Amino acid sequence: MSTIHLAGFPRIGAKRELKFLLERYWKGEIDDGALHAGAREQRQKHWLLQKGAGLDISPVGDFSLYDHVLDTQVLLGAIPRRFGFDAATLTPAQYFQLARGNSTQHAIEMKKWFDSNYHYLVPEWHADSQFGANPEPLLQQVREAQALGIRSKPVLVGPLTLLWLGKCKGGDFDRLRLLPALLDSYRTLLAALNEAKVDWVQLDEPILSLDLPAPWLAAFADAYAQLGDSPLRILLATYFGSVARHAELLHALPIAGLHLDLVRAPEQIDAFVQGWPQQRVLSAGLIDGRNIWRSDLDALLTRAEALQAQFGAQLWLSASCSLLHCPFDLAQEDKLDQDLKSWLAFAVQKLNELKLLKRGLDQGRAAIANELAASNFARDQRQRSPRIHRADVAQRLAALPAGSDRRASPYPVRAAAQQAWLKLPLLPTTSIGSFPQTADIRAARAAFKRGDIDANSYEQAMQQEIALVIAKQEALDIDVLVHGEAERNDMVEYFGEQLDGFAFTEYGWVQSYGSRCVKPPLIYGDVARPQAMTVRWALYAQSLSSRPVKGMLTGPVTILQWSFVRNDLPRQEVCRQIALAINDEVLDLENAGIRIIQIDEPALREGLPLRRDDWDAYLAWAGTAFRLSAAGVDDSTQIHTHMCYSEFGDILPAIAALDADVITIETSRSDMALLRDFAHFAYPNAIGPGVYDIHSPRVPSEQELENLLQKALAVIPAQRLWVNPDCGLKTRGWPEVEAALQRMVRVSHRLRASLQATV
Repeated sequence: MSTIHLAGFPRIGAKRELKFLLERYWKGEIDDGALHAGAREQRQKHWLLQKGAGLDISPVGDFSLYDHVLDTQVLLGAIPRRFGFDAATLTPAQYFQLARGNSTQHAIEMKKWFDSNYHYLVPEWHADSQFGANPEPLLQQVREAQALGIRSKPVLVGPLTLLWLGKCKGGDFDRLRLLPALLDSYRTLLAALNEAKVDWVQLDEPILSLDLPAPWLAAFADAYAQLGDSPLRILLATYFGSVARHAELLHALPIAGLHLDLVRAPEQIDAFVQGWPQQRVLSAGLIDGRNIWRSDLDALLTRAEALQAQFGAQLWLSASCSLLHCPFDLAQEDKLDQDLKSWLAFAVQKLNELKLLKRGLDQGRAAIANELAASNFARDQRQRSPRIHRADVAQRLAALPAGSDRRASPYPVRAAAQQAWLKLPLLPTTSIGSFPQTADIRAARAAFKRGDIDANSYEQAMQQEIALVIAKQEALDIDVLVHGEAERNDMVEYFGEQLDGFAFTEYGWVQSYGSRCVKPPLIYGDVARPQAMTVRWALYAQSLSSRPVKGMLTGPVTILQWSFVRNDLPRQEVCRQIALAINDEVLDLENAGIRIIQIDEPALREGLPLRRDDWDAYLAWAGTAFRLSAAGVDDSTQIHTHMCYSEFGDILPAIAALDADVITIETSRSDMALLRDFAHFAYPNAIGPGVYDIHSPRVPSEQELENLLQKALAVIPAQRLWVNPDCGLKTRGWPEVEAALQRMVRVSHRLRASLQATV
């Protein structure tokens, strides 16, 4: 009989139950006991759902109250020492302080999980880091699963991946020096799991899809030689790319199973067929764990049959990676177009696809003949649908002349033209775009969606919020204003709702970090802009102030990266379609008198392929798409872009090639370390390094802000330095926002006066 399993399941619940549980706890509405009880209830629902769907082995430890990488740090006694907490006695309040910061310590730095849209909390390593296994939190989940009759497979971040993902603190050193002590903690953890009657453990090593230095590759043999002594059977899981070039290394490891992502890299299986170790499990990731399109069951069953012929009973079937990256259940989508719905599969539906593949393998194709016919019908209907392809969009792209993505003049010429009318002071202050999405804003939006208020009443409510935001910014004496984005539910969803080729769900939420969930659009067809999307809001805001107001747009690469993208067209072609739609909006804003326009691209770096050999091609088409979105504007129109939670040092030529007049970046959590890269590269345009962390409720002191700005001034000429938070303020409350911005402006004014006095 075939075996089906998962690497992970969505934590947030069918209707974001985990999000609301966490936020009630943070507000003080429930205590530790209620938090743990609610989390336990969610975990058990998910396990029983998987059991009911026929899953043979369920993941345990994939359910986290904030982040699975942080959880692994806790299990190994590897939490950041600067907090002064003991992992073995860590309370829920302390756990969330690690993730969100407290009055004395900023939160652990966040970074995107490989090329996904999930954020993990970055481990902090010191040359003398100490470890101590703390298995009880994981054992508790194992016992819960066993009590339900669930055959469980604990899932942990593997030791080499955990080390690689971390950052050196207190000076640079070779992180591999920490591996022996770290492995001792892993061995203790595995021994505790063995005593708990666990037979399989999954160790995730996705860094094998990266370009690893030779010492790191060599470390796998030593590390797994030590871990292989455990009676537990280890399933080493790789995903997000091919590991074919490491086939010889992986063949030699003393592991009981290997998981391969055969969606991202289907061809890699050829490297593993010859010489496959006897009795070793091959876990074939055939179901797409990163997208929402229904599988072609006929084609997948054919592949599974071929794999079964090669690997026999040692074949396991799974999704390509954890289903953390997928929405929960398509069955909830009562309002979705039925044709489109028939093309989709969320996490629950992917469970069913695995179940069908298992039945087809074990009982023959006749056992799932009806399901195969339904899958084939949906596939054929999608391919033939006239809703997908538009001749006018294809013709517009084909007619673009060479160089159409370039500004008319170089940056110094543009900067002079912009300053001639802006007349901004040194160290101009601004914010990134959004201001707090209050309960009143959310209530008005929900009432409008329900039909309780009409469009005119909704617009008036949003105008009141915009007027409030403009008044508060003027009172704070901010130089370049924003309208606050009260009307926007999400920086991608808002635009997708107004573009052709996009569709939306009611419950298609996925976790971004902690309680932060996003509901990505579905790009199913060719993209075009029927009408202006932001102009009236920007014009209304500008009518309230004599100070410049930025037009706020989301860039084409970010819209692409933060959507579920059609899989029947190259991504770069979809991105260029989006770029032209955004360019229509840019030109309309400019024609309406909005002469500072921010085109946010926070997702630019996260779209990088995992292997460097593929970077140049991606950066070329991504850069072209961004420049197309800003093409045709006058020299005096200032184009901003924003990027957050990314390391840019290795792609700075591509960032500079975007040719934005001003780039704002996240630097507060990294203590301005990112600016060293910009300084070494001699970045030519203006920069606004974020001076405080908006993902934490903590309000920074003026001294902290001044220290960061002094570091910035050491590497960026004052004439090209802007002052701003590191990201939008949507998730924060007004009291902390006003306090932080007031301090930011005071520090900017103080430094400005000092600089002017020295001229």
